[in-house]
Amino acid sequence: MQSTPIVSVENLTHKYGERLALDHLSFAASKGEIFGLLGPNGGGKTTTFRILSTLIRPTSGKVTLFGFDLLTQPREVQRRIGVVFQSPSLDKKLTAYENLWHQGRLYGLGGSQLKQRITYLLELVKLGDRANEYVEAFSGGMRRRVELAKGLLHGPKLLLLDEPSTGLDPGARRDMWQYLKELATNEGVTSLLTTHYMEEAAQCSRIAILNAGKLVAMGQPDELRATIGGDVITIQSSAPDELKRNIAAQFSLDAELVDGTLRVETPRGHEWVAKLGGAFPGAIDAMTISKPTLDDVFIKKTGHKFWVESDPDSNTKDKKNAKKGNR
Repeated sequence: MQSTPIVSVENLTHKYGERLALDHLSFAASKGEIFGLLGPNGGGKTTTFRILSTLIRPTSGKVTLFGFDLLTQPREVQRRIGVVFQSPSLDKKLTAYENLWHQGRLYGLGGSQLKQRITYLLELVKLGDRANEYVEAFSGGMRRRVELAKGLLHGPKLLLLDEPSTGLDPGARRDMWQYLKELATNEGVTSLLTTHYMEEAAQCSRIAILNAGKLVAMGQPDELRATIGGDVITIQSSAPDELKRNIAAQFSLDAELVDGTLRVETPRGHEWVAKLGGAFPGAIDAMTISKPTLDDVFIKKTGHKFWVESDPDSNTKDKKNAKKGNR
């Protein structure tokens, strides 16, 4: 990694009216990293994305990309970044090639240079043989690959992606991650993405976990999971408060009550499952044991669970809130 970061964010703060969306956020990303902003809906990640992509100006703080000040040198920043938005931006009545051609013309590209670039990118995203087919006939994953090619058309060394795998099936998600890793390895492209998927964040080089506009944890996924310090036991009980007190009294074991569920972080969790089950058979309805996850890191740092990721209305709510300036 180089000493000078590609992205440097210092004390970034943003307000929508009286609501504080970002609260003195600081992080940095280096060349070739895949850096993830992980957080629940309303955590501040999309506001950060909009600021980095020069769509809105922050209330305060300093942001530099490639050493250029985002507030005073936005044109220099825009020339060097590629942006892939969550909402589709393709013209379905055009072919994949035509979509890229029109995008290239907006960047002032043309002639053989643009033709070669389009051919190269469509091959990169495994759509070289579908170049002259209309986008309306493509699957969601194929359209996302065209979006990725559009973001790379002018050769940026920083790619900003907002919830890039939303709506993709597992196979298309794997393909997308393969492309990002190839770009990092072969071309030194830095990717900075927002996500609310734990399994997606786990594939990043490093992640910054956001909650209510604040940075609550940052580091490599494995490093963050290692902060839990053991296995995670979750306990369902009809009387969790009483069970919590009894566990502390009998075993001097700290059980944390999170959204009605008891959680115990301890080494050799399988031994404690047997002990707890034997000591309180009538008070425990169900018990599970697992290795630490990023969700456990979030709970440890915030005291509450991550937003329910299976909520079918979450993306719709996000879009409405974004329009209102509530993110």
